[in-house]
Amino acid sequence: MSAALDQIPAPHEASSLTLVEQLVQWARRRIEERVFRPGMRMPSIRKLAQDKGVSRFTVVEAYERLVAQGYLESRRGSGFYVRERAASGPGERGTAAGQQTRAGAAARPIDVVWLVRNTLHAGKSDKGPGLGYLPSHWLDGELVASALRALARQSAGQWLGTGTAQGFLPLRQQLQNRLEELEIGATPDQIVLTSGITQAIDFIARLYVQPGDAVIVGDPAWFQMFGRFAAQGARLVGMPYTPAGPDLDALEEQVKTWRPKMLVINSVLHNPTGTSLSPAQAFRILRLAEEYDFVVVEDDIYGDLCPPSHPVTRLATLDQLKRVIYLSSFSKTLTANLRVGFVACAPEVAQAIGDQKILISMTTPELNERLLYKILTEGHYRRYVERLRARLDPVREQTARMLERAGFSLFSMPTAGMFLWADAGVDADAFAAAGQEAGFLLAPGSLFSPHQSPTTWMRFNVANCGDPELPRFLADYIESRHRVARPLKAQADVPN
Repeated sequence: MSAALDQIPAPHEASSLTLVEQLVQWARRRIEERVFRPGMRMPSIRKLAQDKGVSRFTVVEAYERLVAQGYLESRRGSGFYVRERAASGPGERGTAAGQQTRAGAAARPIDVVWLVRNTLHAGKSDKGPGLGYLPSHWLDGELVASALRALARQSAGQWLGTGTAQGFLPLRQQLQNRLEELEIGATPDQIVLTSGITQAIDFIARLYVQPGDAVIVGDPAWFQMFGRFAAQGARLVGMPYTPAGPDLDALEEQVKTWRPKMLVINSVLHNPTGTSLSPAQAFRILRLAEEYDFVVVEDDIYGDLCPPSHPVTRLATLDQLKRVIYLSSFSKTLTANLRVGFVACAPEVAQAIGDQKILISMTTPELNERLLYKILTEGHYRRYVERLRARLDPVREQTARMLERAGFSLFSMPTAGMFLWADAGVDADAFAAAGQEAGFLLAPGSLFSPHQSPTTWMRFNVANCGDPELPRFLADYIESRHRVARPLKAQADVPN
């Protein structure tokens, strides 16, 4: 039985719903949030009645209603199980339901909806160690508000235009200056503004990927891109990581075998391992790209969290946008609501992406782009990100030590960024389900695998691990799983 069932909240006595209706509502919510997944066995009638403090007849009635509504199925002599249900909308089962292997066999659906939905509805940030953003109280709301007030004082006529496909020109000119600081040469015509990196990936997938094409992604890596490439019919190939960064020997074998259309990679502060490319690794990746003729998409969304002194190498700096398509955004440092990202690439690629943008969304909101331009040009942003980096350093160390005391093993110890990749030694999906019941949003490592492979790894956002109850919950859960495993092992060791 899943550990998600270990802590089942009791019905609310003051609720206007009957006990049966409360049980049905509780189970439906957890099934829809994919805490209880298809094929999972529900708690026995006896156990649920005991944990809820209700009669067995109440549980039987609730289960029968859930069967009638299509949420559960009854298996004679075995119990009740979560039923596989048809998707209720385009995103309900992720976008990879049509993914096929090279041989034509149907691939396992990529389900990132559980984490994304709960991320969007997460409450207190300290309860969200699995969140992908910094907590709001770390961000500088006044920096954004001041820029908004400055814009409001400008002529109202500027808001009445249609915008352009490539985006607000002064912002693209400012981004050109920022890229020059990274030694990446790009004119404004080589920069296209997007609604975040998610939209940039969408444009690139539509332009480059055809059904059957191989796309190499990290294993682990940022999960939202998996479904988008799979929706194009791509064959996702997972490149493994080592504590020193991507396993380039494995990458070379994959490139020879699959002849990929593209590689997508975080070169700086990789999500979720926190590793960064060395010069030798970057040169080898570009050599492979040249030899085997594939595109490299470099996602540098965490670059501003990396101190200038941190030894990293960006692929676009070495390649100068000949074969590399460079992506970045400001959602990790300013606010996730400010959906302004950008693509820097060769001129002909920028033109093609601009054409895609016209067909899909016409333009991106110029209000957001003007707001970001104001923030970047008022001179406060640089000092602000310095403060963010300084604030992350001590909590990264504290969180690492807390995780080790709780029973985790760290993949590596990054010296910058906000993520730690840690091995719990127990099933991460069950761990995350138990966390959901206890009020914590955890990020199981299966969601960072292109094929959702079961794993014991989990990603932790060090800025969101401040809840005083979190260390005890993590340690108690790991210990409880080990207590279960020890008797089983002892039985297995007894000779026949």
